[in-house]
Amino acid sequence: MPFDPQSLRYDDKGLIPAIAQDHATGEVLMMAWMNAEAVARTLATGNVTYWSRSRQAFWVKGEVSGHVQRLVDFRVDCDRDCLLVLVDQTGPACHTNRRSCFYTAVRDGREIELMRPEA
Repeated sequence: MPFDPQSLRYDDKGLIPAIAQDHATGEVLMMAWMNAEAVARTLATGNVTYWSRSRQAFWVKGEVSGHVQRLVDFRVDCDRDCLLVLVDQTGPACHTNRRSCFYTAVRDGREIELMRPEA
């Protein structure tokens, strides 16, 4: 059956959350938003493309920074309202220059920084 990006369940702004995970290590790298066109562009090009809510524009991950996400596998969850993109990540995924956006843990009521920015 052919995939139709319109078959996904988008929110009232036409967006769906997309979790990026390193295909080799399983590490969760980041979460961002896609709309139907970003989904289509990602599948057509293999370059993971998101929708920037702040800029109201498409952004291809790594287009400016060089920290590219190449699509390895594209998965839809059971409710069709969340995506998992398995990627080959070049460099840090986070705009803070860390490997993952999930670099802060809360343990015993305190925030712990798990990783420093890459040099």
